[in-house]
Amino acid sequence: MIPLTWEFFGQVVFEALTLFVLLAGLAGLLIPIFPGLTVMWLGTLVYALVQAANDKMNWVDWTLFGIITVLMLVGNIIDNIIIAKHVRDKEVPWSSILLAFAAGIIVSIIFTPLGGMVAAPAGLFLAEWRRVQDRGVAFANTKAWMTGFGWAIAAKLGFGIIMIALWMLWAWL
Repeated sequence: MIPLTWEFFGQVVFEALTLFVLLAGLAGLLIPIFPGLTVMWLGTLVYALVQAANDKMNWVDWTLFGIITVLMLVGNIIDNIIIAKHVRDKEVPWSSILLAFAAGIIVSIIFTPLGGMVAAPAGLFLAEWRRVQDRGVAFANTKAWMTGFGWAIAAKLGFGIIMIALWMLWAWL
């Protein structure tokens, strides 16, 4: 009777820790440079490996893990596409967009991710102001960046919520 109790307790703790990693990754999606979807995927990878080592993975479980993997990959790419599309709709050249992405990444690495949130649109604004010599146009283009950024966060949160729901199906059903 005791081994079953300890095994059950261990499974509950393991699932609670996995859920904590998933929720931390989901919250991290609000920080631009934080790889929240990747953190969430790593949590499910560890879960899958431990379950497989204990012979508790079937084809449904592997299929759900595969779907979670695809969601992570697509979600990590789509946020940049959403931002770039919003800015490209304003006919902003790729050079300004890439400068903004670079500014956000560099400042996030050197300072904080929150600094990167400010640096990316500021970099775009400065690049566009220099290019078009019109502060109003540069501001409008930066506003398009921020709108795209908001939609990108919403999309990544959606992907993250679906990943958690799939893991819950996998772990608890």
